[in-house]
Amino acid sequence: MQQFATGVMSGTSLDGLDLAHCVFEERDKKWAYRMLHAETIPYPAEWKTRLEEAPTLSGAQLVRLHAEYGRFIGRSLMDFFEKHRIGPGGIIASHGHTVFHRPDLGYTWQAGSGAAIAAETGRKVVCDFRSMDVALHGQGAPLVPVGDKLLFGDYHYCLNLGGFANISFDRNGYRQAFDICPVNYVMNRLVAGAGAPEANASGADGSRADGSSAGGHGTAGNLTDGSSAGGVTPGYDPGGTIAESGKTDLPLLEKLNQLAFYSQTGPKSLGGEWVDEHVMPLLNQSRLSLQDLLNTWVEHVSIMVSRAIPDGETGRILVTGGGTHNTYLIQRIRVRLPEGSDLHIPEPLTIDFKEALVFAFLGVLRMLGRNNCLATVTGSLKDHCGGSVFHPGETFAY
Repeated sequence: MQQFATGVMSGTSLDGLDLAHCVFEERDKKWAYRMLHAETIPYPAEWKTRLEEAPTLSGAQLVRLHAEYGRFIGRSLMDFFEKHRIGPGGIIASHGHTVFHRPDLGYTWQAGSGAAIAAETGRKVVCDFRSMDVALHGQGAPLVPVGDKLLFGDYHYCLNLGGFANISFDRNGYRQAFDICPVNYVMNRLVAGAGAPEANASGADGSRADGSSAGGHGTAGNLTDGSSAGGVTPGYDPGGTIAESGKTDLPLLEKLNQLAFYSQTGPKSLGGEWVDEHVMPLLNQSRLSLQDLLNTWVEHVSIMVSRAIPDGETGRILVTGGGTHNTYLIQRIRVRLPEGSDLHIPEPLTIDFKEALVFAFLGVLRMLGRNNCLATVTGSLKDHCGGSVFHPGETFAY
């Protein structure tokens, strides 16, 4: 039986809402999928600012943001459904936008009211995927490895280069996964002037997280060559050209490589709070040029990614996420990987919308009552089926 679902993803880079309308079908205990329509909805300046400032809001202001952002997601989905002539069947699976993620303190919180989304769209909504895992003493992340295992099991490793890098792989019959290090979350901040004194802060207005646009998938507002519309300077390093022009600062690189997180074993996850506390002070204190900061950071990422491959093993590595478009970053990762590694760059649709696809799949598993979170990945007490469900009742016409 075919299962239709639309995945909604908002990443830490604040480039916009990724929407992916997909169909899934289980055949002989194996899942097949197709992405029917996918699009990135760039955030208006107002919403980008509101989400950036969310961690500083009062309790009442956060509650209001939660509801209004849910309405925004719902209206964006209705425009998406109308544009692509998507009928009323199927569910919506919304990740929301992470504002707080402190599993070490027992909480995680994503903005974007599922009730508001359901009310706006008239469709069943699955949301709040992480809270159950954190309540079960897990990291609440990563969640995508369930999709890696069931949808992309032909690859030995699945590497995602988004705001943060993460990897998943099977080991002795169990899925293993963890966050590796920040990637675009740091690089985009440097280019936008948040961490580099010499950076040009103009135009950091929500282009895709690595540095590319999602143009060619129906994305409004960005050009297909990775530049932004209207002649505005993008808040990223297109193709890694700025980083490539710089030099690696070895003392800074050594300090970054020795951060305590990287010596931790077992399930582990990262958030913006960790970057603010441990990474940005090192970068700010270095007083390096933007070029040298970016070059050093790319080298740091490539080293951390190479260390994430167990014991120097080789195999087929699927690479997705916005950082995949950063050709200099990919070049440096290739250099660091063991000889014989097969770094596979898929088609742009999978690169840019794999996470939205997987959250659509997690929503399907939730509605079927099947486990969509693995204890071996997050460190929770047991495998479980996470996600809150909102059912608005009979669908109404707009």
